[in-house]
Amino acid sequence: MTSFFVSKCGPLRGKVAINGAKNSVLPIMAASLLSDGISTLGDVPLLEDVKVMCELLGHFGSSLRMEGKRLQIDNSRIQPAPAPYDLVRKMRASFLIMGPLLSRFGNVKISLPGGCAIGTRPIDLHLKGLAVMGADITLGHGYIEASADKLTGDRVYLDFPSVGATENLIMAAALADGLTTIENAAEEPEIIDLANFINSMGGHVRGAGTDTIKVEGVRQLSGCNHTIIPDRIEAGTLMVAAAITGGDIILTNVISDHLRPVEAKLKEAGIQIDSVEEGIRVYKNGSLHTLDLKTLPYPGFPTDMQAQMMAFMCTLPGTSMITETVFENRFMHASELKRLGAKIRIEGRSAVVEGVDRLQGAQVKATDLRAGAALLLAGMVAEGSTEIVDIHHIDRGYENIEEKLRSLGADIIRHEY
Repeated sequence: MTSFFVSKCGPLRGKVAINGAKNSVLPIMAASLLSDGISTLGDVPLLEDVKVMCELLGHFGSSLRMEGKRLQIDNSRIQPAPAPYDLVRKMRASFLIMGPLLSRFGNVKISLPGGCAIGTRPIDLHLKGLAVMGADITLGHGYIEASADKLTGDRVYLDFPSVGATENLIMAAALADGLTTIENAAEEPEIIDLANFINSMGGHVRGAGTDTIKVEGVRQLSGCNHTIIPDRIEAGTLMVAAAITGGDIILTNVISDHLRPVEAKLKEAGIQIDSVEEGIRVYKNGSLHTLDLKTLPYPGFPTDMQAQMMAFMCTLPGTSMITETVFENRFMHASELKRLGAKIRIEGRSAVVEGVDRLQGAQVKATDLRAGAALLLAGMVAEGSTEIVDIHHIDRGYENIEEKLRSLGADIIRHEY
């Protein structure tokens, strides 16, 4: 078992670079299956989820080589095979192999996916879209099989702008016959990155980043070189780290436009954020205020930053409120923050957070990836020592997060039993 021991620290100060985006690299790795060539990805974060995706691609015969932050994927010898449960259960993003394998080989069989327990996150939108394009879907005991002689472009309307469904359908449409139009599509920056990757392979994807995406299928795609965009959630987490400790840090390798929702809420609370030559500067310069926020699909406030902001709200004077509209079970970190002395009341999909004078260290559990990040942030301002267990969730989405925070002045030790 591995834990983080976090002690109270002073204001964080310094400069830190942001890694490539977890939520971008995983679908792009899956999209590489559309080609029988060699693709090289730059700025790949060294995460547990990336390791799992490498194992999954290797299961199909992909040859992968990592050199530093560059990942080379050779798909010249892949063969479709059932995706094994022991890999798929570890990570929700494993389901993204369905679109490319179905499009390229006409058949795919995959176990039902796993991942963080933050809600039902149904895959019905993926399957309905594939069915519209001509796939025959079979639901078995714990697995899904899809087959099609040839997918055919069509109009697909998503009941909800699901990121995963949008990505799977873009990939499925890349080699389909004709034009596929995806309406009410997700607009996240990671969707744009995926589209740019497929276009670099020779695909025709238009409208990524808007609610209507059009994909003109091509007969064949080739390998390409592509650099992953910076991780806006890692950047947002470190922005909150500066805010909660009253620090002054500079983030490099960021795309400011991707951080607008987080930036707006931190500014509303009284945090200063400036654009500088190297990136963005985040610092406290005056009194802080309560704030209310509602999670929404992009360009709204990201649900992946909700837990971190809740930790910050615990330290603000007065009463703040969060309304979670994306996932129905994403307040599990509230009970762990309360173990540190936080005052949080859950009312359906809303959380009422009363600021406290101080938090007190205790043993807590990372119930999911972003909950773990929130506990790290809270531990840095709690009196005494905070032990965070089940940190494998944190390692799924943050590369050496303790080292980055330590470089800024945090007191965090990774302890293996």
